[in-house]
Amino acid sequence: MALIRPVIRKLLVEDAADSGLLVAISDEQGRLLWVEGDHRALDRAQAMSFVEGADWSEDRVGTNAPGTALALDHSVQIFAAEHFNRTVHDWSCSAAPVHEPTSGRILGAIDITGGSRVAVPEVLQLVRATVAAAEAELRLHMMTSPHLFGASAPRLDTFGSGRPTLRAGGNRTHLSQRHAEILLILADHPKLSSDRLAVLLDEGELDSVTIRAEMSRLRKALGSEHLGSRPYRLLTELDTDVAEVRRALDRGDAASAIRIYSGPVLPGSDAPGVEEIRDDLRTRVQAALLRGGDADLLARWTASIHGRDDLAAWSAYLTTLAPTSPLYAQVKAKIDRLDKELAT
Repeated sequence: MALIRPVIRKLLVEDAADSGLLVAISDEQGRLLWVEGDHRALDRAQAMSFVEGADWSEDRVGTNAPGTALALDHSVQIFAAEHFNRTVHDWSCSAAPVHEPTSGRILGAIDITGGSRVAVPEVLQLVRATVAAAEAELRLHMMTSPHLFGASAPRLDTFGSGRPTLRAGGNRTHLSQRHAEILLILADHPKLSSDRLAVLLDEGELDSVTIRAEMSRLRKALGSEHLGSRPYRLLTELDTDVAEVRRALDRGDAASAIRIYSGPVLPGSDAPGVEEIRDDLRTRVQAALLRGGDADLLARWTASIHGRDDLAAWSAYLTTLAPTSPLYAQVKAKIDRLDKELAT
């Protein structure tokens, strides 16, 4: 985020000096890294702890533009009393997340905070334009000074009906389903014998010759430095979308887990090892939602491919609705249909 601070200062901060506005830059967790702008506004903002170093994540302070933009992964405007905290009701703000150009991961957020003049579409458009300029600046830095970013681990994407993809060094490589199955299973199991890998790939137990042939093809595609044998194992770090959802669940962030979890794990695969990962992940996400009982998250889950036939989730969602709500009857009808389908 420090690399793009000069762009943000040029596009936003210089014009905010005597305007009553503040420009804030946060990290990916919602901690404010820099807060600049009108001096009087800076003094007023101290009263609500809108200062450098403060945690303005949504989990910490409730609805607010930088924290909510990070939680939802898109730009937002929050007007006055829409803020969760009453001490912020005199302010309005517009914010948008900044993404790392190659991996797409969230790096932080850019926010404009002020009075009612911030609560207009043009300000949100200005923030979005600044994010676009900042991300273009990051691309330029990545091309000219890649050492500043370090080498990130390759990442395997398995969710949804598209072809599984390996992202590494800014490149995307489409994988065969079998190669994706092998990598996902090896990411979950530090070391595997050829016999055990065969069982996890096929209930009929592939023979060792077939396993060796597949591993040989995979080494040619990835490079021999990534895969070891006797036992089979990963020699370098490999991140996966499955692991990202698990990390979100481990830190209690069900909202991020649902956002990332865009489809079943390798839905076309019937490999026992993949089916186990697929079922376990869905069960963990569902359990987190049922424990939390958040109406918005339950609504998103039941509208998704994962939860559209999830009777437990629909029933939990119904308990969050008032009987007089127009949605109540629709959700109740859906539950009745699922009950009948299960009965037959």
